[in-house]
Amino acid sequence: MNLFRNILITFVFGLSALLTSCTQPNELERVQTRETLHVITRNAPGIYYEGRETPEGFEYELASMFADSIGVDIDIKVANTRSQVRSALDSGFTNMAASMMHSQDEIATKHFSSAPFLETTPLVVYRYGTTRPRNIDDMAGKRIAVVGDSHLNNFLIDLQEEHPQLKWQPLNIETVELIRMVQENEIDFAVLTSLELQLHRAFYPRVKRAFDLAEPQGISWLFPNAGDRSILDAANRFIEKTKEDGTIMYLQERYFGHLAKINYVGARTFIRHAKKRLPTYEQTFQKFSNEQGTDWRLMAAMGYQESHWRSNAVSPTGVRGLMMLTRVTAKEMGVTNRLDPHESIRGGIKYFAKIHKRISDDVPEPDKTWFALAAYNVGYGHLKDAQTLTEKGGKDPNKWADVKEFLPLLEQKKYYSQTRYGYARGKEPVIYVQNIRRYYDVLRWIDESKQKERPQSSTTFEEQLLRYK
Repeated sequence: MNLFRNILITFVFGLSALLTSCTQPNELERVQTRETLHVITRNAPGIYYEGRETPEGFEYELASMFADSIGVDIDIKVANTRSQVRSALDSGFTNMAASMMHSQDEIATKHFSSAPFLETTPLVVYRYGTTRPRNIDDMAGKRIAVVGDSHLNNFLIDLQEEHPQLKWQPLNIETVELIRMVQENEIDFAVLTSLELQLHRAFYPRVKRAFDLAEPQGISWLFPNAGDRSILDAANRFIEKTKEDGTIMYLQERYFGHLAKINYVGARTFIRHAKKRLPTYEQTFQKFSNEQGTDWRLMAAMGYQESHWRSNAVSPTGVRGLMMLTRVTAKEMGVTNRLDPHESIRGGIKYFAKIHKRISDDVPEPDKTWFALAAYNVGYGHLKDAQTLTEKGGKDPNKWADVKEFLPLLEQKKYYSQTRYGYARGKEPVIYVQNIRRYYDVLRWIDESKQKERPQSSTTFEEQLLRYK
């Protein structure tokens, strides 16, 4: 009898525990109940930054899409360092980290790691004009540095076992500062990743790739290892889907597709002209951009692509002035003297704004802006022809990543014979847009660096975390 009673009690308690576990919500369900996904990130190019009107950044946009896919809002907290990102994960103060962290970080920090959605290669950089190292042995006795809280510091520690002569200094700085130190000869070499070099090379054109230290490594999201893997599993499903449907590819094009378009000489020349020529016209760009609702830095970048900010520029085809206006366009925009820089800038910005309004609202930003730039260069009709060819080719006519593949086909009779407006130098608008995007990146960086009076939040990172609950 006692045995039966004990068995019954055990069964009842076991059934109760089972029912409790079955009804206990997992982490994903808790996030969906509160309708908020907490994400920790860093303020850096390619990750997260404040755009002209809304936050931008490859990882921010991808994480926002993930939050939307699970039916919740995204709540962003910004950390100053990678160590703070890891601290938020360790403390359970965030659901995930979207901060250009590497899959290798999971090994060092014991966090869950998602499937990779980007790849980047560890490498050594040096200053152009000095002796280029070809291998690790060439680095012996040199001043070498790495960002101290990056996974590359641990990577070098492992590498040192095979190369005991390898010595370096881990620094508590961001990558852009590390690259600056190489350019200004404060250190000989730095260890960083190929994507970091791409993001910053236009700002510091003397910094060059020396050699790769390893094969490409994956960039992933990290998750706290406490609790279940439900959010991680959802993230992996999302990453797989966005790889298959082309979303990842389009985001890469939007944020990284233009990074390698300016060579060393072009980058140095642009920075020199930005310091010496642009100040003469900066207020004019600002004035007329404000009138037309455009970003003055983008308009200045377009002006540089057109004339290198030379008010007396003249082309063999008859366009002239700082914004290189044709006679027809100048007349349409009310410009009486194309060589007057202020009239030229006013006319060019007004004309761009007009084209931008003509682009269909079916084209999302920033693609709509890239379309308008291409039309400014090659003509609105030719842009429409390229969109038609894109659609015939089975691609999306409302995405710049697709249309830019078909614009060069306007140079081939096989294709332009099918169009309304015929032949066009289709490669030129592709290069035109890519260069302007890169110039714009640099001008925005210069402008934001000068705005030291921008008010800073008095809320500390730790205070942000305390609000998590």
